[in-house]
Amino acid sequence: MDVVQKAEVLIEALPYLRRFKGKVVVVKYGGSAMTSPTEEGLLLDLIFLETVGVRPVLVHGGGHAISRRMEEEGLEAKFVQGLRVTDERTMKIVEETLFGEVNKGLVEGIKKLGGRAEGLSGKEHKILHVRRHKVKVQDYELDIGFVGDVRKVEPEPILRLCGRGVIPVVAPIGLGEDGRAYNVNADTAAGEIAVALGAEKLAFLTDVEGILRDPDDPGSLISTLPVGDVEELIGRGTIKGGMIPKVRACAEAVRRGVPKAHIVDGRVPHALLLEMFTDKGVGTEIVP
Repeated sequence: MDVVQKAEVLIEALPYLRRFKGKVVVVKYGGSAMTSPTEEGLLLDLIFLETVGVRPVLVHGGGHAISRRMEEEGLEAKFVQGLRVTDERTMKIVEETLFGEVNKGLVEGIKKLGGRAEGLSGKEHKILHVRRHKVKVQDYELDIGFVGDVRKVEPEPILRLCGRGVIPVVAPIGLGEDGRAYNVNADTAAGEIAVALGAEKLAFLTDVEGILRDPDDPGSLISTLPVGDVEELIGRGTIKGGMIPKVRACAEAVRRGVPKAHIVDGRVPHALLLEMFTDKGVGTEIVP
């Protein structure tokens, strides 16, 4: 790319830079995307956003790291309806892994690249207030332990960091009504945080191109998906598996005021910037 082409890229980005300046953008990073070699690119994208006046907030998962740690300690990971069964010992591992390992690594990564970041635990910093999740199986409720549903988000600790030019990195650990730690689905946490912050955009980085109308045809990418079509696509099996909680979290955030939510292929270098600052974008956007 010559210097003129570089200038043209900046000019293409100008209206988007104006639009997002001062606005909050929530990015959810987790799952298989976290093993991608493009992680450094994501962290640079976040630093770029903060530098040009956008307020990025990173919410991360860490399921693979938790399962690996459980295996090392001789524990079997069990899931019910996609949620990890979390007894006291597992919850201790969840806290140590999410906040002590994954969160710390992301914060240090941002700092090494020249950015400013600070880790936040939804429990320790009283951001995610939760109630115990109840799993209904036919006519009875199944107890899966310390798994929480978000009932309230306290945005102040996050906004305080944004106002200081610091990138908040949030671990999805909830504070229960009993004062104990609860495991919170990271997709759900990101959506709830986006709503509470009045975010301009919510982006989920995944390890797929986006939502495909035909899962076997990479050319069938749905670029724009109205929120009203989400449940129909889930019912038809177009959206399935681990994509369901992500898309539902996007849809719920859009219904509650977030202008747009995106499913973005985190394997693409600088996918976040491509989605935000180019005319074509990448992945699938979910709109009202």
